Order: sequence, then structure tokens, then C-alpha cells
Amino acid sequence: MKIGMIGLGRMGANMIERLKQHGHQVVAFDINAEARKTVESKGVLVVDSLEGFKTAIDTPRIIWVMVPAGKPTEDTINSLADILDKGDIVIDGGNSYYKDSIRRSQNLKEKEIYFLDAGTSGGIWGLKIGYCLMVGGEKQAFTKAEPIFKDLAPKDGYAYIGASGSGHFVKMVHNGIEYALLQAYAEGFEIMQAKKEFNLDLGKISHLWNQGSVIRSWLLELAEDAFRKDPDLKSIKGYVEDSGEGRWTVAEAINENVPAPVITLSLLERFRSRQDESFSAKTIAALRNEFGGHAVKKNK
Repeated sequence: MKIGMIGLGRMGANMIERLKQHGHQVVAFDINAEARKTVESKGVLVVDSLEGFKTAIDTPRIIWVMVPAGKPTEDTINSLADILDKGDIVIDGGNSYYKDSIRRSQNLKEKEIYFLDAGTSGGIWGLKIGYCLMVGGEKQAFTKAEPIFKDLAPKDGYAYIGASGSGHFVKMVHNGIEYALLQAYAEGFEIMQAKKEFNLDLGKISHLWNQGSVIRSWLLELAEDAFRKDPDLKSIKGYVEDSGEGRWTVAEAINENVPAPVITLSLLERFRSRQDESFSAKTIAALRNEFGGHAVKKNK
């Protein structure tokens, strides 16, 4: 198939490469000229504007948007709405908020353009392993684009989830679970790292736990690699960013009256990681000193 790809960062570029390996023709665009040159040097047809897709791809066109969520995605899809023709398909593979995807689907439907929200997981390993794809939108459009999903994913690694927004909703919850899993592993490794008398080899333990243990996972494979490179993680600052999905998952849990304490606390732990020093901890120390005369540690 012939497909347009917008967004030539690490994810977009790797997806293009995987599609090429399966015989698809890709027409690419990015607002960054250097990114376009890099992809073009690998034999990919590049256009220098969104309008270029009109002549480079015959109808019905399939255009995959792989740009940051929020305004970049909004602006890109709005521009495509003015360019594309009836029956064309826009796929948003980024981490968009599912309610935005529902709205975008409705807006494009007014112009008889299909919209698919494709929650995409796999990160930088997707090129080699394949991407897990959670797709929402009209079934007719999914069926038309299915050969693309099939070749981007590993065996059984893609699925039609349901109505517009459902793909990004499921990906949102997926990332909320990811927050909690990462937090649990992190806390366990910190407990072991703190037990100095055993001088535990965390890379060795990561590998061991992946051999039939109940908590074996791909994340432990990655932990093994990370600890082999830097056993004490001295080169890494303990600052953990969040890209939005954890917040949305917690908000949705509250809206649906679903208790989700582990996911919620894992999100709050990310906020704490960004504090050089916690003012709340200072407050607690000060209050303990006031009511009980408990010692406080002073800044030098």
C-alpha cells in the first residue's frame, strides 16, 4: 500500500522503515527540513508541504500522523481537513487525549474523511519487535488500513477496539498501568540497592527474575540492560517526566468512581521526583520539632 507519514522523529522514522521492509510505499513529511533530508537519504519519497500529499498519493489516501499530542496534532489534522478528499483516511498514532479524538473524528466526518485513533506502544524497539496497536474509529476505515496495522505489529499485536476515541482511551489506560509497573519495579530495586551488606547485583537479579518468575517481563529485560551499563545509575538524574496519559487515567478513574490508588500514587511519585527538596517534608519536620521537640536537620 501507499501511505503518507507526517512526523519523522524516532518513532515516525522507524515506522517508515518497518513499512518499507514489508513492501509498502511511504510518502513522508516533517516541518523540520533536516528530518526530511535524513529520511529522503534512505530512499523515501519526501514532500515539502502537506499539500504535496494531494499529488503524491492517489485517492483514497491514508495519512498517518505521528507528531506530539496537543497543538501539533490539532494543527496538523485541521490542515489535513482542508486538503484531503472524500473517503481519505487520517490515522493519529500519537498519544492524544481520547476526547480530542472523538471530536476530531466528528469534525472530519462532516467532510466525509475517515479518522482512526491508533494507540501505539513499542517505543524505540518497535522497528525490530513491532508495535502494539489499539485502533478506534469506523470499522470500514480500519478494514481499509488493516494491511498497514498488520505489518507494523507483531503477530496478534493489533486490534480493532471500537468506536472513535476507544483506541486512545485504551492506550491511555495502558500507560497508566505502565506508570504503576515502573513504580513497583523501582521501589523493589531501591530496597535491594539500600541493603548494602549484601552488595546485590541488580543486573543479575533482573536477569534471574525473568527466568520463570511470576514478575518476569520485558521491563526486567530493559532493567538488566540499564544496570549492566550503569550499576548504580549514577549518570542519571532522578527526574521522571510524565506525558499526560497518567493524569488522564487518574482523572477518568475519579470520573467513573473507580478506585485506582496504585496508578494514582505512581503519578504523584513522578511529581515528587522533580523536587530538589520537598517543602512538604520540611513542613512535617518543622511541625514535629514544634509539637514534640524532635530534632531537625539544618541546611548548611
